[in-house]
Amino acid sequence: MKPSQKRYLYYEEYAYILDYLPHGYYTADRVFVRGPVAQAVGEQYFMLLELIPLEGIPLQPLERIYVGRKEINLKIERVSRRIRYDDLTLRARDTLEKAIETIIEKREKYFVDFFNKAQPLTPKMHSLELLRGIGKKTLWKILEERRKKPFETFKEIQERVKIPDPKRLILNRIIDEIINEREKYHVFTLPYYRR
Repeated sequence: MKPSQKRYLYYEEYAYILDYLPHGYYTADRVFVRGPVAQAVGEQYFMLLELIPLEGIPLQPLERIYVGRKEINLKIERVSRRIRYDDLTLRARDTLEKAIETIIEKREKYFVDFFNKAQPLTPKMHSLELLRGIGKKTLWKILEERRKKPFETFKEIQERVKIPDPKRLILNRIIDEIINEREKYHVFTLPYYRR
């Protein structure tokens, strides 16, 4: 990173709980974290977060909670840190896919707009091609159909373009971006930077 280049700070407003550990846990570096801890995925940028809940308040997996900075939080004391995929517990890894699927369903308009507004990344590669299962033929079909009329729902994309499940394509891409930190293009997530 160049000295004159600034890195902006991004914060999540809401997150979905992946795992709640009332007695703490061992991290990937074998350091024990004491006290109640929760692991969550952010709703906006899909950041993996470690949360410190308020004493005596249990959290359920897939529970949507406020983690923002603007209002008083009744369940979370603070966001401890941003974590990597390797730091997630096994239960959190299992719950991650369902949580992301819930977020995609809740923010369907945003992801459908991605199909409507996606642009080329390079002269030879389009951002839609980053979705596993979309090749050149499907890409041209999507571009042709969106030129006629913008897509409004996943179901409409599925019917007009004959993609098996566009929601699943986005889900797989988000999971790939979360797992692979060295991914060149981050379309839906913010890359993890170690300070």
